[in-house]
Amino acid sequence: MSVIIILVCIVLLVLLITWLKFNPFLAFLIISILAGLLLGIPVTQVTQSVKKGIGDILGELFIIIGLGAMMGKLVAETGAAQRISDELIKLFGEKYIRWAMMLTGFIAGIPLFYNVGFVLLVPLVFSVYYRIKLPAVYLGLPLIASLSVTHGFLPPHPSPTALVAQFNADLGKTLLYGLIIAIPTVIVAGLLYSKTLKNIVTVPIKTFEATNIPADKLPGAFNSFISALLPVIFLALSTLLPAINIENNSIKKVLQFFGDPVIVMLFSLLIITFTLGTGTKRSLKEIMNYYGDAIKDVSLILLVVAGAGALKQVMVDSGVSASIGDLLKTWPVHPLFLGWLIAAIIRVSMGSATVAGLTAAGIIAPTLAVLHVNPSLMVLSIGAGSLMFSHVNDAGFWMFKEYFNLSIKQTIRSWSLMETLVSVCGLVGVFILNYFL
Repeated sequence: MSVIIILVCIVLLVLLITWLKFNPFLAFLIISILAGLLLGIPVTQVTQSVKKGIGDILGELFIIIGLGAMMGKLVAETGAAQRISDELIKLFGEKYIRWAMMLTGFIAGIPLFYNVGFVLLVPLVFSVYYRIKLPAVYLGLPLIASLSVTHGFLPPHPSPTALVAQFNADLGKTLLYGLIIAIPTVIVAGLLYSKTLKNIVTVPIKTFEATNIPADKLPGAFNSFISALLPVIFLALSTLLPAINIENNSIKKVLQFFGDPVIVMLFSLLIITFTLGTGTKRSLKEIMNYYGDAIKDVSLILLVVAGAGALKQVMVDSGVSASIGDLLKTWPVHPLFLGWLIAAIIRVSMGSATVAGLTAAGIIAPTLAVLHVNPSLMVLSIGAGSLMFSHVNDAGFWMFKEYFNLSIKQTIRSWSLMETLVSVCGLVGVFILNYFL
């Protein structure tokens, strides 16, 4: 019964937004409250679930999205994005520019959490789009697919890292197997699938578009690349900290503080405010105006993401994920496929890849000892399932939709099906490795 309620609520959400033209945030609030009541959450606690969901997801994303938008705006307005796109086109040529996008997303996606990487790297896609006028989705999907794959398959991302611990898997082997599966998956779901999306013509949000600047007025290539990728560099360095044996607890705490994504973003923004902002003869007042405009442009994205968080929390608090898991774990199928299936169904029902992965792990972990499967492959199988068919209850769906300025139909055609391909290719890769190991 709970699954039917979820499906009905998702259909109502889509109808409110597409047919009745409701503001997405308002539609999410209405459906979240309705879903909570129908799923049996006490009347006095429904709004608490909604507020907790909004607070939890905004607490994580608000600062990162806001600072990321400011960085993207400055990189665009100073001409750094134009310089970067010129250099990429020069290096790879227009014919292979999507390979450049894919490699950028994959390399940066290993140390970066998905949402951070999305906010930091999508402006680079737009800068190339405005230069060579390839369709934005066709150009950007290889990069987005790379970020998604690294998020679901590879440590140090939250879900695969937590699964490694729960299954007592070998971290090094999981990372190695994950890379073996990730590379062909990105090529299929990013490069090849995006060739079918050339007919999706849209103009991305304007915040990252700047007027064309003469070549002699552009910042240098080194300054441009370093400014755009500074947070990536800092976060990559922060992932090395656990490998450094530091006995002094005070030093450890200081390094952990400066390795926090929020501090990294803030510190990076302050640096490029001067190296890229005032360094290109712009006043602080002009730079702060850029930052104010950037926040206005992403405010709707923040509200929509908050709404998706509310719906997710209602489903968590109602116990739907546990009910689905109890139903599925008795099915007579291969353990690796079962782990993938449980994660996939929870993902489609609830939206959050991390929640889907961790919930599926909680269901599978107690029985892993008698399943006789490679624990590293179970990590990857569940990771692949957790990426299955992202749709209107997932914050990532709305970020992609709003940044690329797409309709819901276009977002499903591009983003949702790309995520489905990632999930299915990941499962196929797991079974191929299982055959040889």
